[in-house]
Amino acid sequence: MGLAVVIPAFEAATTIRDIVSRTRATVPAAEIIVVDDGSTDGTGEAARAGTTLLTHPRNRGKGAALRSGIREATARGASVVVTIDADAQHPPEEIPRLLQPILEGRSDLVLGARKRDQAMPISRRFTNWLSATLASRIGGQPVRDAQTGFRAFTRAVAERVHPAGDRYEYEANFLLDALRSGFRVVSVDVPTIYGEGTRSHFRVWGDTWRMARAFARHAGRIVAGAT
Repeated sequence: MGLAVVIPAFEAATTIRDIVSRTRATVPAAEIIVVDDGSTDGTGEAARAGTTLLTHPRNRGKGAALRSGIREATARGASVVVTIDADAQHPPEEIPRLLQPILEGRSDLVLGARKRDQAMPISRRFTNWLSATLASRIGGQPVRDAQTGFRAFTRAVAERVHPAGDRYEYEANFLLDALRSGFRVVSVDVPTIYGEGTRSHFRVWGDTWRMARAFARHAGRIVAGAT
């Protein structure tokens, strides 16, 4: 298996070195691709050792960084791609659990599903539940966390799914487009990590609106269900 781990990073100098180190320890043979999305805090320098570093000269958004990283992964021949955030919300030690359903041949896209418990801010629990419910209805498959950026997917998914959007809506569009394309989606439990040591660049109003528009594109399926 040719594995690539794509890490979109923006102003993540305090966490990226640790994430890269833990990823390397967990999957030593993986190609680690860090996309420095216009950081000004030295993220690129902190991530450079032992990685393939891509740099956006200005901040373009998480979706744009993921698009660049996934494109690089497929160009380098990866058969499986993992995406993981740079802000320490996703434990790299869980990567093997995400890979298992793909290795067993029962999934094309695996979602690292966080529990909607007290570790998740109240404001996020409702939107997380709502987006998962809508995604399940749109895709006709159970989705437990539609907002997670901790994912593993096959080369076939990477080559076929080319979602719109440059910010957080990219991830929603990626999942929904994969579901609509008939790819098999499986969820595995991962820890829910928020708070000290983590930093989200999610813009509540602007990015929530973009996410809502991503789901609105599938209004017909939300009403009628998958056929």
